[in-house]
Amino acid sequence: MPIFKHEELEDDILHDLIGEINELYEASEQTLIELEITPTDNELQRALFRSVHTIKGDLGLVSFTPMINVLQHLEDLLDLLRKGEIDYTSNMSDLVLLLMDKVKVFVESCVKSGQAEYDGELNDAVIKIISEIDGTNQDRHEGLLAKAVNLIEPSRQLQQDDASAQNMVNLTRSGIPKNLTPEQQVDLLFFRELMKPIEMRAGYAEGRGDRIAQLAFYINALNAKPIDEAQLAVACYMHDFGISFMPAEVVNKETELTSLEQRLLRSHVYKSARLLENLSIWDEARKMVMQHHELMDGTGYPMGLKADEICDGAKLIAILDKYDGLINSTKYKKQSKKDAVITINKEFKGKLSGHWLRLFNLGMTRLLKD
Repeated sequence: MPIFKHEELEDDILHDLIGEINELYEASEQTLIELEITPTDNELQRALFRSVHTIKGDLGLVSFTPMINVLQHLEDLLDLLRKGEIDYTSNMSDLVLLLMDKVKVFVESCVKSGQAEYDGELNDAVIKIISEIDGTNQDRHEGLLAKAVNLIEPSRQLQQDDASAQNMVNLTRSGIPKNLTPEQQVDLLFFRELMKPIEMRAGYAEGRGDRIAQLAFYINALNAKPIDEAQLAVACYMHDFGISFMPAEVVNKETELTSLEQRLLRSHVYKSARLLENLSIWDEARKMVMQHHELMDGTGYPMGLKADEICDGAKLIAILDKYDGLINSTKYKKQSKKDAVITINKEFKGKLSGHWLRLFNLGMTRLLKD
């Protein structure tokens, strides 16, 4: 690969450059998380565009030319997005982060050694693909973006062409974290598929596991000591697995349950947790699953745990489980997202974790700001 050697620059300039790029990368990462939840938020779209535009401008100021052209085309793509000419797609997130990764590595190498390798042919190939995307071929966007992502990082084994694009599991849109071992990813994809018919049987709106996992990651990122994402993801998908062993007439009953029916329904947490008992790598997830109906005042089930006896993952899932039920109810009148947040704060005060409820309120305030 060709090697770029930059002109002599003062150390302060180089360190300021890498500092700003790191800040913009982190800001973009957070923006992309929020876009996964609210993909039509134009303010977030503009923020992403500005980050890429600023990075490109910074590289231009110090004449780090090899990465400028590909960033220009990425900026053009995001310009179409912010103008409403194309839709945000999940593969767009991967493309932005992968190109920013390459920019970071390039700049860090320049700062450290005064030179950096770059793959001009790869950049040209990615540019060619990005250039094909416009407002007239929306049906091809996912396939084209996936093709670009796969060129940059072939190990992801994403879609190879437009025709196969709709048949592949899109990890970004799902609640599957990106940085997993192969074994973890296999398990999580299995759990995700396993829950689809169970969600339907239980009367949940389609995609409940994905919704809860995505929102859990967003709220978790606001915590000073985040929960392990892989364990949290498994718990988000599997916490209601045991519902599949409940009689349908009990699960879908709209009138008040009898004492016997309540005991039967509550037993689902044991059945959910037992599925994970022999999978030692998911022990923390099993604990979250077992405890997600426990309440801070000890009135929850199955063990009547209180406060610090309940693990953080269970405290978070308890909130999101109720929230998703309120906004996606198939039995009762659905609430708006704002009303659901108000309901949870009013009706479950003292029962849900105050710490995680504050983070939930903070996160939802940001997401619902418009």
